Amino acid sequence: MLETKKAEENSISLKIENLKISHSSVEQKAAFINENIQRLTGELEGLDKEREIIEEKIGETAGLVASKEKEIEAVKSAIEDAVSRIEESNKKLEVLKGDKEKVNASHKVFFKKREELNEKIMLLEKESMRLHNQYDKLDESNDALVDYMWSEYELTYSYALELKSDELTNINDIRKQINILKAAIKKLGDVNVNAIEEYKSVSERYEFLKTQHDDMIEAEESLMKVVAELDEGMRVQFTTKFEEIKVEFDKVFKELFGGGRGTIELVEGEDILEAGILIISQPPGKKLQNMMQLSGGEKALTAIALLFAIQNLKPSPFCLLDEIEAALDDSNVGRYANYLHKLTKHTQFIVITHRRGTMSAADRLYGITMQEKGVSTLVSVDLIENDLNDKKKE
Repeated sequence: MLETKKAEENSISLKIENLKISHSSVEQKAAFINENIQRLTGELEGLDKEREIIEEKIGETAGLVASKEKEIEAVKSAIEDAVSRIEESNKKLEVLKGDKEKVNASHKVFFKKREELNEKIMLLEKESMRLHNQYDKLDESNDALVDYMWSEYELTYSYALELKSDELTNINDIRKQINILKAAIKKLGDVNVNAIEEYKSVSERYEFLKTQHDDMIEAEESLMKVVAELDEGMRVQFTTKFEEIKVEFDKVFKELFGGGRGTIELVEGEDILEAGILIISQPPGKKLQNMMQLSGGEKALTAIALLFAIQNLKPSPFCLLDEIEAALDDSNVGRYANYLHKLTKHTQFIVITHRRGTMSAADRLYGITMQEKGVSTLVSVDLIENDLNDKKKE
């Protein structure tokens, strides 16, 4: 009995499972059908919208078709008008062609007349050229006759007309009389008819040259006086300035050398303006000797002393010095630099140097360096500004 119940329970469970499966399949089909219904509903709505759009377009197209038909009718009427105008134009063209033929016929007659006139003009131009040539020949012959009258008789055409006589009508008689007169003139011999004029010209030239000669003599005497005055003034001024430079040179020499004596003298027996100058120096501890007997450094320092002496007497605004202290030792370079700094009150110096002592006395330094090959660089140092900054810090 129990087994029968279990068997029935199993069969019932199996049926329930089958019913669940069939129910789930039915539900799936129902969901699928609902989805299809929704999709079809959406498609129907889209189709309805498309139908409405198409109907609107059909209405618009009908309006466009009607307007196009009206335009076609207007074009047809315009074509008919154009055809009628073309026919009228063709008729007018035929009339104009007839007129053109008439005009061409008249032009042919005109061209013939123009050719005839051109031929006549060419003939007239040829005749004109012939007459011009004939006129030129007559003009040349007339000029030749006028030149002949002037060269043979020194008569112009107008003057010859004044001398014309009505009695002289036979050319042969006139020629005979001319030959007789020419023979009489030859018997007189050569006569210089221009002698009076030549004398006047030469006399005027002589007076002009004589006046110039006298003026030059006076100018020479005046210039010689001026030269003598200038020469005397130059001698006095040279002597005065030479003595001043001599005194100043000794002062500068003593300051640069720290003692000793330096002087300059003129070569004796020569003109003061052309004489040579002897520079004599006596450095401390040495005897007085000519400058040429000194060492290289002493020569350089002596020359510097003379240059500074002239600079003291007549300072120049600018002065360029190019390594003039190169031959000096360090102690002399220091004295040279200190004295050079004194002269900066009246003169601005531009000094080219490689010496440290000269650089230390400068107000501003400019150096050229080559950090890269072929590339020069300018380096400047303002020593006055640096000194002022140092003093402010102190």
